[in-house]
Amino acid sequence: MRSNTDFHKKTIPIFILGILLMYFYSGLQTDHLNVLTPYYRKLGWMTTTITNPVTWAGFVIIPATLLVGTLLIKFGIPQVLVTSMIIVGCSVLGLSCAGQNLILYSISLFCIRLFILPMQMGTFMLCTNWFVKKRGKALGIVTTGSPLCTATFIYLLSRGTAGIGFHRTYLLVGIIVLVLAGCVAIFIKSKPEDTGLHPDGDTYTTELESENMNLSVKDVFKHREAWLLVVSYGFLQFCIVGIMSFYVVRLNMTGTSPKLYFFWLSIAALLGIPVSFLFGVVDDKFGTISASLLLCATFILTLFGLLFMRGNNGGLLLATAVGIAGVTGGTPTLHPSITSYVYGRRCYQAANRWIMTFQAVLMAFAIYFMSSILDKTGTLAPAYIIMIGLVIIAVICLIIIGHRPDHDRAALKNCR
Repeated sequence: MRSNTDFHKKTIPIFILGILLMYFYSGLQTDHLNVLTPYYRKLGWMTTTITNPVTWAGFVIIPATLLVGTLLIKFGIPQVLVTSMIIVGCSVLGLSCAGQNLILYSISLFCIRLFILPMQMGTFMLCTNWFVKKRGKALGIVTTGSPLCTATFIYLLSRGTAGIGFHRTYLLVGIIVLVLAGCVAIFIKSKPEDTGLHPDGDTYTTELESENMNLSVKDVFKHREAWLLVVSYGFLQFCIVGIMSFYVVRLNMTGTSPKLYFFWLSIAALLGIPVSFLFGVVDDKFGTISASLLLCATFILTLFGLLFMRGNNGGLLLATAVGIAGVTGGTPTLHPSITSYVYGRRCYQAANRWIMTFQAVLMAFAIYFMSSILDKTGTLAPAYIIMIGLVIIAVICLIIIGHRPDHDRAALKNCR
């Protein structure tokens, strides 16, 4: 990439804006509820009233995933991103002005949660479109925005609300999102071919341009790899929701002091920044399957740490923090990479829209799964044991996928 000056210049905005897009995607998806909820509870609102718009949007996102993927293919990444970001930015401004107006509040929060989805899907598609050999590193760079958000966004939002007030803080966030939308419109192109370049800044050409990008659900799921992708990364994402949503609950149950477990959660978030890129390096050097198996190991480490956790156990807290850093840093890096591994950059989004839709269904049941086990048994230990089993199934699926070569990287070798 360094040898190609034009390509290098074109990808700098992708990395900078990609990090920021992932940062605000993570922050405005659910993280900001940690500030929004206590603010409105002080105004006398019930927790369910505060969070209902997010819950409703979560169900709508399942079919919306398919729609967003289709729109990205049909109209291009910048067009979809800019439109959705304008809606998100205006919705954040609406939230800043909502006050006690429940209707404006609900509409604004619902739209934020729903229309923020293209920010993630579009960023992933950019990386898979622009990179083949360095796909892992590219994804590893932009996904550092997520752990960076975990480490800073809630703190900054809380300080802003306490310092300049809720209205001005959310007003500022909304303006930033709208400015980012303008930057995307100016600097981002869907694929390198739009600027007369090739992936990785190389000079090679392949026959990939002729591949069918309009895959139907039948076209995708007639191959076993699609089902293996749904199961493997669907289970891993299911486990992420279960792990992170009940982290505080589990540590409280074990008698660990809040000051201590929040400290280790912050450490995990900070570790996730370099770990995200590290998984990308492993992907490029040793292959996406090897990187994914390493990711599964971090899931096992996290689940074992939570399963055997005892109050204020420094060793288990450290192990869990390292595992969470791998889970939160590696999954967003490798999830789009492995879909591109199977289908290639040209057909990535055509297949991804269907695969992510099925995976979203699995994820939708994660919190209910954890809550049900906690209600019936009074402990989360059975949930962690079951999730360890799910990760083992994911490992088996990944090994089977690994029997086929990487779609684009194999084509690249053949055309050399």
